[in-house]
Amino acid sequence: MESLDMNLLLALDALLTDNSVTAAAARTHTSAPAMSRSLARLRRVFDDPLLVRAGRDLVPTPRALELRGEVRAVVARATALFGPAPDADVATTVRTFDLQVTDLYSTTVIPRLIGDVRGQAPGVTLRFRPEGVEGGPALREGVVDLEIGVIGATDPEIRTEVLATEHLVGFVRRSHPLAAVRRVTPRRFAAADHVALSRRGRARGPVDERLDELGLSRRVVAVVPTYAASLFLAGETDVVCLAPAVTGRATLERLGLHAFELPFDLPPVPLGMAWHPRNDADHTHRWLRDRVRDVVTGSPG
Repeated sequence: MESLDMNLLLALDALLTDNSVTAAAARTHTSAPAMSRSLARLRRVFDDPLLVRAGRDLVPTPRALELRGEVRAVVARATALFGPAPDADVATTVRTFDLQVTDLYSTTVIPRLIGDVRGQAPGVTLRFRPEGVEGGPALREGVVDLEIGVIGATDPEIRTEVLATEHLVGFVRRSHPLAAVRRVTPRRFAAADHVALSRRGRARGPVDERLDELGLSRRVVAVVPTYAASLFLAGETDVVCLAPAVTGRATLERLGLHAFELPFDLPPVPLGMAWHPRNDADHTHRWLRDRVRDVVTGSPG
């Protein structure tokens, strides 16, 4: 193992190919004296002269002839190993990706993404993980390959990309009193019953902080972990729920909901994707990110 040296292996390959110290030096872009020193080291390693003088030329020994094919194969394999990875042919790739996707995308992005992937890479399977899995640790540990949706706080090394920015609006069923008014005031908004969204079961959030500034408070009658659950509750009971405007409106007709602008400003909701840097340069993973980007932004791809 002490004699293991990639440069020495390259020198041996050049010497056995050219049977010449000068030609081997030119092939490896080094000097003839340096190649002579490499040949001396190789002779000690193999306990064989390898190349011997025959008139003005050098000829290989039987041991050198035995080594020539094997050395060539090892150098070729090492060159391929340390060279750039070949582009992946997604049409023939067989692979499973674990995705964690916000529930609102279940009726919009996911069907289009599955159709897109199926058309281009029939051997790729998308396995969707529940949102209860913590994004950061799951990405770091390889449980999730790609997180898509509302990207919260992540570990410093996690790669993120914002694909769209939405604002929150209110949703109620069409028979709700707020659906009949032209403009929802802060007081009317606060007086209604509300359903809050929190994966961790928290009833208070940015809405309550904004109402506090206005000297108001609301009554939260239920806390649910997903946007979809809150929208379904709003469609069946007289409660107000909040959801991103564009993706939330995709369920309006299906659930018989009415959307209204909030009577105060809230921070925008960035929608994007997150992945671990181990997958940053992976060709198939990069292709999948391109597909997600095209589907979410509506770009042709």
